Amino acid sequence: MQGLQDMPGLRGYGGRTYAPSGARGLRELAREHALLPLRIFLGVTFLYAGTKKLTTDGFFRASGPESIGDMMHGVRDSSAIPALVDLALKNPGAFGYAIAIGELLVGIGTLVGLWGRLAALGGALISLSLWLTVSWQSEPYYLGNDLAYLMAWLPLLLGGAATFSVDALRASRRRRIV
Repeated sequence: MQGLQDMPGLRGYGGRTYAPSGARGLRELAREHALLPLRIFLGVTFLYAGTKKLTTDGFFRASGPESIGDMMHGVRDSSAIPALVDLALKNPGAFGYAIAIGELLVGIGTLVGLWGRLAALGGALISLSLWLTVSWQSEPYYLGNDLAYLMAWLPLLLGGAATFSVDALRASRRRRIV
């Protein structure tokens, strides 16, 4: 009698043997691609947020409607770290550009899976800084979306961009060379 390990086509990643069940194959496929929807959502969201900032008239000004300066003045006394807001208020335009360009880079890196963990770290740091400044006063705390974004970045920080990514392509090429 032939054992499962001797049957062709049943060896999986790492030499594990799988039963000839379609459900088992779907579970493995789902596990392999589990972070992909989160990666697409966060990548598109951060790309949109950065683009929106760059295309909003007056966003980079120290004062005025929709300006980063007015927003920072509005949250200064209710933020967890007023010193961080004060730092942003020293040059609101530069701070706004740093956030916008950071969001663009994080969004692109996350979508294409280029340095996925680094992009996730950048996204987590942006979300943390926005949570501690802009959305800190949200009551109850779970209504502040920046905390949810911070938590959403953590699985990508831990797991990286394992599939459909430049990182996976580079890792595959390295394995072939070695």
